[in-house]
Amino acid sequence: MNVNLTPKPINFKFGEYINKGFELLKKDFGGVFVGFLVTLLMSIIPFCGLLAVGNYYKYLRKLTKNQPASAGEIFDFKDFMPYFILQLIIFGGMIVLYIPMIFIAVIGGAASYGSDEPSVMGPILMFPYMFIMFAVILYFALKGFYIPALITFKGVTDIKTAWNISKVMTKGNLLNIFLFSFVVGILSQIGVIACGIGIFLTFPFLYTANYFAFDDAIQQIEYDEITEIGITEKY
Repeated sequence: MNVNLTPKPINFKFGEYINKGFELLKKDFGGVFVGFLVTLLMSIIPFCGLLAVGNYYKYLRKLTKNQPASAGEIFDFKDFMPYFILQLIIFGGMIVLYIPMIFIAVIGGAASYGSDEPSVMGPILMFPYMFIMFAVILYFALKGFYIPALITFKGVTDIKTAWNISKVMTKGNLLNIFLFSFVVGILSQIGVIACGIGIFLTFPFLYTANYFAFDDAIQQIEYDEITEIGITEKY
């Protein structure tokens, strides 16, 4: 675990992240948009989608802190391995979840064998399993919400460690994170109304809002050595 982190449940500031996301878009739309296009370009490279987004967050951090920022910096492969491993874990997890569906299909087919009527056994088993599968995916997605922030901003390269820290950070906030992700997703899709072209104007908001959620969370768990020294001296 990173010695500069003190994992704890995050004070999730739903409205603040959304407002700051819009403010950044208004303040420096050109910089945000160019970085977004470069992120899309890098995402074309196999296994580099998550890495590109992570680098985009670093780029947005520089923009918010008025530091020199170049969109070309998004083409940085320093964090490739942890994101690559994360994608392999996600891929493996999805395979595990889909295996029971194969058995359900086989059972449904066997039940209808020799009959002119399709068996209801398949749908009866499939619908509850689909619900369970969706719940499992949602749970892991929400509990792992802060994993990209930990990799990108704090260099936590061990996925198990990042997962354990993210579990602590999201404690008591799963509903807030779900609603935040849902609202941000809806707002970022508004551009679809303009025949799909406008999505390039609104979709970057998804990343700016997420950036502020990640940045604030990291600040809340960073170990403040100066404060700790002051507390120690008092004793």
